[in-house]
Amino acid sequence: MTETALVLVCKRPSSGVGKQRIAATFGREGAVRIAEALLACALEDARDWSGPVVVSPADPPDCGWAAALLPQLSLEVRVESQKGGNLGQRLNALDHKLRGDGLEQLVYIGSDSPALSPKDYAEVRQALQNHDVVLKPAADGGVVLMASRKQWPMLSALPWSTARLGSTLAHCCRAAGQSVAMLTQGFDVDEKEDVLRLAAVLKTDQRPARRELCLLASDIVRMREPVHVQI
Repeated sequence: MTETALVLVCKRPSSGVGKQRIAATFGREGAVRIAEALLACALEDARDWSGPVVVSPADPPDCGWAAALLPQLSLEVRVESQKGGNLGQRLNALDHKLRGDGLEQLVYIGSDSPALSPKDYAEVRQALQNHDVVLKPAADGGVVLMASRKQWPMLSALPWSTARLGSTLAHCCRAAGQSVAMLTQGFDVDEKEDVLRLAAVLKTDQRPARRELCLLASDIVRMREPVHVQI
């Protein structure tokens, strides 16, 4: 049976890099803490993954950092940095490299979708047996997961970071002659409202990194709530 690889596409959390819409509400320090906790959730999924794992940092100088993220899985994890222009070009280049090295079924995730569960991953694996592409759409119109057993079509012209991404990506794959399966809708964490939603969504999730994220989101939101003083 063909092994399915999990590909974590991520940025190194740092002040002023990424999550700027969250930083506008919760401050740079709050945004970094949230980004670190979100990454911990994605790494939690990588530790539980049965099969090869690829960590792909956005910046080549961060390869050393990425290599140290999963030390207990060092023999099963490889690091491949992103190269190229926009996100679509970087994903095409990464996908071409991994498939050239013999990987066939690839499941791509980011570091901002903590609601992904073992059930979701099981559904992806199952759907890849009968479809070329599997997408899990996000509530904001993007995608929280994209998997394929064939090389992706050209992704450079897709409307990344817009509400049209998910539907355009599905259309692009179908236009290339690839069959597409759509899973149930999920959500990623990009806005203030997404952080507010975390406490409710993760309330009963017992996975350690999710518990930490749930508590962090609750604490940050509470600290940002206005204090009403009676006179």
